[in-house]
Amino acid sequence: MSELVQVQAKGLLFDMDGVLISSIASVVRSWRKWATLYKVPNAATYVTPHGIPARDIIAQIAPEADAGEGLRLIEQIELEDMEDLQVLPGVRALVESLPPERWAIVTSATRKLLLGRLKAAGLPLPGVIVSADDVAKGKPDPEPYRRGAELIHVPIGECIVVEDAPSGVRAGRAAGARVLAVLGTSEEADLRAAGANWIVSSLEGVLTHAISSGVDLRFEALAAAL
Repeated sequence: MSELVQVQAKGLLFDMDGVLISSIASVVRSWRKWATLYKVPNAATYVTPHGIPARDIIAQIAPEADAGEGLRLIEQIELEDMEDLQVLPGVRALVESLPPERWAIVTSATRKLLLGRLKAAGLPLPGVIVSADDVAKGKPDPEPYRRGAELIHVPIGECIVVEDAPSGVRAGRAAGARVLAVLGTSEEADLRAAGANWIVSSLEGVLTHAISSGVDLRFEALAAAL
């Protein structure tokens, strides 16, 4: 079941991986390679937590490692592995329809990795990006999305965050934004439990047009199970 939603926002804040592009295969390969080099137990089957900054993943699985060196290595490995990166359905048309000053990318990736993936995907670069390099605390902390709203000069309560991971949904809601969640990397139940206001199967059915106060969005959201 679904329900037709029409909503307005002054700004849109997009996560990158799992929302705009899919780099899941690369991420899995890269982190397993990294884990093998750092002799992490069960490295060959390691499953990377989605939506978490690399520095936090390293602290979890290899707390004894030099954090700076570990970050440089995983960034290098991921930058060298982009051959099967994909732009997700509906994304290109959606971002090209948005006023440049009304949207930003807020990601747990480093700035260098973000720029590399957007270039490989052939997607436009927004005027504002917030990467892991730009904040002291990553998702699920609200700092990244609060920072994104500040940089596009829109109150966070008038922004819509677009996310695919529970950690990102929690970050958006904790910041004070409404959250549109996209299925793909997480289960619907987990996204609802994290506090998503709406859930869509993809961005392909999300229609937008600019209005004087921002952006008007229309989409079919998955209805919550009774």
